[in-house]
Amino acid sequence: MEQIEYVKPGEIETRSFAMIGEELKRQDIVLPKDQEMVTKRVIHTTADFDYVKTLVYSPRAVETAKNLILQGADIVTDTNMALAGINKKVLARYGGEVHCFMADPEVARLASKRQVTRATVSMEFAAKIKKPLIFAVGNAPTALVKLYELIKSAEFRPAFIIGVPVGFVNVEAAKELILETDVPYIVNRGRKGGSNVAAAICNAILYELGR
Repeated sequence: MEQIEYVKPGEIETRSFAMIGEELKRQDIVLPKDQEMVTKRVIHTTADFDYVKTLVYSPRAVETAKNLILQGADIVTDTNMALAGINKKVLARYGGEVHCFMADPEVARLASKRQVTRATVSMEFAAKIKKPLIFAVGNAPTALVKLYELIKSAEFRPAFIIGVPVGFVNVEAAKELILETDVPYIVNRGRKGGSNVAAAICNAILYELGR
């Protein structure tokens, strides 16, 4: 049985990232420099090294996302869990804020009336915000489908999409739709993802700016 090691609270994250680096080295995996801290933070959040293979980045994705945040972009997410997890204090330094419309009573009313998901209506609400928007989708594939429809109809263009919903129904297909667009993205192919992954990607980018 593995022995419990005492680690000071302030050292736990540093030690965790060191262990991730050691494991990657053992597997002879060298991450692209610009993607390294994002991928490592997702692994840190999930303890899942499969993300090394499944995370897909558009060209200069991390640099693009950083520049958007520096210019005051807002982040829109599809769950209150991701809303809680994203570091709003760091984002606010650059003039941005995080939005989630899933609990909005009007979103619920319209979704029920139209027989669509609240995530679908939430994306429509978000599209009315007059700022560059980074979408961090960790739960609802219908959010990605709606964004794809808005892009294709030229009604709205997100500045950036983080597409990492988790699940089974339409999850993989929805992610592939985003890969077909010319919008900058970070997408996790396959079934894995989640609100914690969406928040981790946002925070990795924010923390890189804070260095």
